[in-house]
Amino acid sequence: MKLWELEEACWAAGYQLVCGADEAGAGPLAGPVYAGAVILPRYLELKWLNDSKQVTPRRREVLFEQIKAQAVAWAVASVDEKTIDEINILNARILAMERAMEQLNPAPDYALIDGNRDKGISFPHETAVKGDSRSASIAAASILAKVSRDHYMEEMAERYPEYHFEQHKGYPTRLHYEMLDRYGPSPIHRRSFLKKWEAGRA
Repeated sequence: MKLWELEEACWAAGYQLVCGADEAGAGPLAGPVYAGAVILPRYLELKWLNDSKQVTPRRREVLFEQIKAQAVAWAVASVDEKTIDEINILNARILAMERAMEQLNPAPDYALIDGNRDKGISFPHETAVKGDSRSASIAAASILAKVSRDHYMEEMAERYPEYHFEQHKGYPTRLHYEMLDRYGPSPIHRRSFLKKWEAGRA
């Protein structure tokens, strides 16, 4: 795994401030989608840095603080569940990444976007499938997005304790569906994601 592969190509092309952008929370039934955007110092060494899904929760928390402390610039943004229902999750995840990048100071010269969709990204950029294993900046952005979203869902677990959001973070687990069956949707559920569940109850 070469975590600086994509940045090195950008630097060779003359770009100085290269940011990575990634999102977390495209799949859950509840809560916002979050995105991170990060410009890292060149070849910054961060132990455990990887795609957020490959890092344990405890190590993600450590990386979260290290990235914020050592990045040239970082930002996190979100798009709420009502907007997700209005514009769909694919557009919402792009919007979240765009919002995060807009907050970066200094602004990036070039952006590396995780995935293969980019409609709505205004910055000079390229997309990268599995970018979080080829770009340290994207990996860092994935950590910021994942940890920020988890923290939000833990707050929502206190507001709506009956759904046990602290356990499943809104993802479609058996426990989550059991709580939906018992209590119905909460104000933070994505109604467009519940159509099959609602059809099954009809």
